[in-house]
Amino acid sequence: MWGRGFRPFFLLVGLYGCGGVLAWIAMLLGFAPAPGWLGPTAWHGHEMLFGVVAAAVAGFLLTSVPVWTGTKAVAGGRLAALAGLWVAGRLALLGAGALPSWAVAAVDLLFVPALAGTIAGPLLAAGAVRNLGFVPILLVLFGSNLRMHAQAVGLTASGASGALRVGVDLVVVLIVIVGGRITPSFTANAFERSGIVAPVSVRPWLDRAAIAGVVLVAAFDVAAPRTALGGCAALLAGALVAGRMLGWQSLRTVRDPLLWSLHVGYAWIPVGLVLVGIGDLTHVVPQVAGLHALTAGAMGAMILAVMTRVSLGHTGRPLVLPRGAAAAYGLVNVGALVRTAGPILAPGLHLPVLAVAGVSWGGAFGLFVVLYWRILTRPRVDDRPG
Repeated sequence: MWGRGFRPFFLLVGLYGCGGVLAWIAMLLGFAPAPGWLGPTAWHGHEMLFGVVAAAVAGFLLTSVPVWTGTKAVAGGRLAALAGLWVAGRLALLGAGALPSWAVAAVDLLFVPALAGTIAGPLLAAGAVRNLGFVPILLVLFGSNLRMHAQAVGLTASGASGALRVGVDLVVVLIVIVGGRITPSFTANAFERSGIVAPVSVRPWLDRAAIAGVVLVAAFDVAAPRTALGGCAALLAGALVAGRMLGWQSLRTVRDPLLWSLHVGYAWIPVGLVLVGIGDLTHVVPQVAGLHALTAGAMGAMILAVMTRVSLGHTGRPLVLPRGAAAAYGLVNVGALVRTAGPILAPGLHLPVLAVAGVSWGGAFGLFVVLYWRILTRPRVDDRPG
């Protein structure tokens, strides 16, 4: 369980991705009280970003950094302590209202900088300049969390919603960087193993332009949020990210769920960015549509795609999905589609849309826990450590 970072953190993602969303639906329907922290909607957004997504980022980075740097992986007591910090933050947010707001902030703010500090040492020691950028991204993400808590404790009168949007932008930057590396690479490797003759092309200049585009979106959300300029930046970024995918042979991956899940997850990014741009420029599309295409869509689908693959490869198993696991990909994407399209097509059905989307999306992560619990809690099948 404590041999590698993906083991506890991916389980926590699955458990909280399912339980946290179902708790949110129960709050909306009046079956459960909402924590007294900036209102139920802010609590939900915070916990999806700094709870579910942060745990997924931790599991990925704690597993990947030792591979990138050739250094010893964080394991045992240190790994358990990091997981404990994450759990403490979630308990603090659930207890908000009963606990002093400053105590909630003090506990919840510990995890992200602790994660940044943990990966910074190995990256610096190995001179891994290419991957060192993850540290400042994590620190700016910490700044977004800090700004949300500043409003919760009364130090500022506003700013939490803007900070949440910037936090979403930063995670999109991470997905564009990491997903843009692994998706074409895994696709090309799978084609080679299967004897499929279809060149997977990447264009470094377009890769850099796509990353710069989503960084520009984040910059506008800091300096001039929800303005025409920001909307234009989102449309440009969406076009660049979509153009980047043109050489990835996405349509040829339909027979391999481990591949098409990555492509579909990545495709949610240009969809979300375009919807954000339209929402910032006009009133045709509600702003929540683009937000949920990026969160429920890109983040949810890409996180599930990466977790299902990494958990197999890093436990010594062949890259063959457990029976029924492809259904989780379907559920997470259906949930994201309903949550994104619902406010556009059926604005009068707010609660039914949320219920259907939440049950489907949460069910995907619950299914992951059921199918991967034994994989993540048992030793590697090849008897290697980790």
